[in-house]
Amino acid sequence: MRLAETIMQVLTRTAQWGTGLSFAVLIASVLIQVTGRTTGFAPVWTEELTRYALLFSVAFGAGLAFRSGDLVNVDVVCESLPGRLPWVLRLVSAIATCGLAVYLLPHAWRYVSIGKMQTSPALGVRMDVIHLTVWLLLLLLAVFAGLRVLGMLSGAEDGKPVKPEED
Repeated sequence: MRLAETIMQVLTRTAQWGTGLSFAVLIASVLIQVTGRTTGFAPVWTEELTRYALLFSVAFGAGLAFRSGDLVNVDVVCESLPGRLPWVLRLVSAIATCGLAVYLLPHAWRYVSIGKMQTSPALGVRMDVIHLTVWLLLLLLAVFAGLRVLGMLSGAEDGKPVKPEED
């Protein structure tokens, strides 16, 4: 089971770094935008970059939010049920999340491919790079949900959200 833990750690760290980096870009862009408005020189590209950084933050953060339980949950109802029913509901919801994300991946890829001949107006970035955020969000959500299903079925975890360790 050591390999699964290593894979989970690498995926979690990568998603954390992606979220942190995109959020840092978002903060820097907003700071440039705000200071630019007060000094009279507000670059046009900052607004566009802010939007794209937010998209990447969400794409990297969705899987982490699933893992930590920060997505919408109905724990109050589920965890109050008797016996093994809460575990079964957590398994069913993880399977449904994984299944829906996997089902949507090829459709999201079609959406990504639409942008290959388009560029953003201010930055000139190819839009397939920006549209990739939708596919990345679904991929990471599917991977984190799938790993939860595997962990639950193997007995390595109980399916409850894993809160990050305090550093």
